[in-house]
Amino acid sequence: MNLSVWFRVIRIRFLLASVIAVSVGLAINWWQNSTIGIFEATLTFGGVMALHASVDLLNDYWDYKRGIDTKTKRTKMSGGTGVLPEGLLKPTSVYRAGIAFLIIGSAIGGFFVITDGIVIAIILAFAILSIYFYSTKIVDSGLAEFFVAVKGSMIVFGTYFIQSNQLTVESVFGGVVVGVLSSLVLFIASFPDHDADKSKGRKTLVIAIGKQKATKIFWLFPIISYSLILFGVFLGFFPIFSLMTFLSIPLLIKGGLGLKQNYDSVDDLVPFMGATLMFSRITGALFVLSFLISSLI
Repeated sequence: MNLSVWFRVIRIRFLLASVIAVSVGLAINWWQNSTIGIFEATLTFGGVMALHASVDLLNDYWDYKRGIDTKTKRTKMSGGTGVLPEGLLKPTSVYRAGIAFLIIGSAIGGFFVITDGIVIAIILAFAILSIYFYSTKIVDSGLAEFFVAVKGSMIVFGTYFIQSNQLTVESVFGGVVVGVLSSLVLFIASFPDHDADKSKGRKTLVIAIGKQKATKIFWLFPIISYSLILFGVFLGFFPIFSLMTFLSIPLLIKGGLGLKQNYDSVDDLVPFMGATLMFSRITGALFVLSFLISSLI
């Protein structure tokens, strides 16, 4: 078994989005309650990572079965992992691994349903259904970005709920901030796949409104996240240190302006997709750090 191939198909580096989401939930809880349940936190990380790996594996499988990955130009940010078109793994093996990770994540979630009740049950049910139907139904509806934003939000306030057994405005706002940042990465990564997706009947947001118009939608994602942070700081939901997230704006500007100029060129767009990915991750990391600094001070 070639582990490097499996790491590639799972898209290890993209799991960082879920790591940040869980970390935000834990950081908000620490900021508010000065406690962290290590066992619960470890299980949460494990369950969320398993579910994230599941959706990536199943997405690779279905994109290959539908012939999408054989028509896209693969980059570091888009076009699938290339593992199946290159014959490095069998499609059935990838599908079974995706289902196995879904079962593992669901089992861990089931434990928290028993210990924490209906709120976690609702989050888990949404996760299972959206993961299994993501690549066959959700992406075809043009709602992928919405579901990714909801998923990211649920990870944050689900993590917070497991730690504190309560939902707060802070955890919900924080969840939306993180979820929207994640959906921005998915949004820009769908530009290079536009033609292949469209030819196979997929209807992403970019396909629905057209590439040129979609470049203007790019700015809506950070506006939502930054507005919530500003609003949260103003009302005391977030610490003043959360304003440090604005330090990542140069990366945002690079990504947005680069998209406007290169939306129709796969090769030329790659650096700006990378800048957008870095913007999302660094903003999320700074958001985590802001709660930790505030707790120490």
